Amino acid sequence: MTTTVREPPPLLEHAALIAPLHERLLEVLGPLDEAGWRRPTRAGAWRVRDVAAHLLDGQLRALSFRRDAYAPPPPDTPVDGFRPLVAYLDRLNHEWVAVSTRLSPRVLLDLLAWSGPQVAAALAARDPFAEAVFPVAWAGEERSAHWMDVAREYTEHWHHQQQIREAVGAPLLEDARFLRPLLHVSVRALPRAWAETEAPPGSAVVVHIEGESGGDWTLRRHGAGWTLLEGAADAPAARVAIGERPAWRLFFKALADDEKERAITTSGDPRLAAPLATALAVMA
Repeated sequence: MTTTVREPPPLLEHAALIAPLHERLLEVLGPLDEAGWRRPTRAGAWRVRDVAAHLLDGQLRALSFRRDAYAPPPPDTPVDGFRPLVAYLDRLNHEWVAVSTRLSPRVLLDLLAWSGPQVAAALAARDPFAEAVFPVAWAGEERSAHWMDVAREYTEHWHHQQQIREAVGAPLLEDARFLRPLLHVSVRALPRAWAETEAPPGSAVVVHIEGESGGDWTLRRHGAGWTLLEGAADAPAARVAIGERPAWRLFFKALADDEKERAITTSGDPRLAAPLATALAVMA
């Protein structure tokens, strides 16, 4: 029996999830006391208040650049590749967080309560197939459709809210309503993870994410790169599997190396299976 694999379809569900996802964020932040806002998170030195400020920054930028077509000031040094772009974005992020220390938690919460619905409406209003203002670089794209840009925004909102939820002991957003859309866009990072892996043309690697929110994808070697397909190819050179919970942690830098070893199972050529451990759906 031959399994059908196909090009992954456009992801159009994320625009409708931005608003309810933001509501869940406000539900977590609203009751926090001062100590809760100061709790450390997985995001390096950032506390809960810093992650919340970073989310606010992203929303204000989304309104300015995407809704209002405001041209951001150019970088003061050339950004001529992925690593320089990551360094530039890191600097912008840390500059904002530093300034935000002048704002009280109440002010941050009030601003988020205003900006969230504005962003949700603005992202939903655009033609999903129009060209996005910025390409999704972690997916290896040089040009992106708006639907992919919205899906990227969703991953940002979701994984930073997870960091806050973990820090304050709130339930994680792991139900299929929110997790399945996250994983189905995060796998778009897989071709970039395999980019430096050599294999004969036509070679296939199957990636299986176990659980209600998971699925099967195939990476197929073509020319000098890899193409992502939906479905599991027959007779792949390697097969790699991971559960849905460790999968999201892997994609968003929340899975330690020893946890990766326990979470990922492989068969076939181990060299072709190894890149999954490096896959990231963030700019890092």
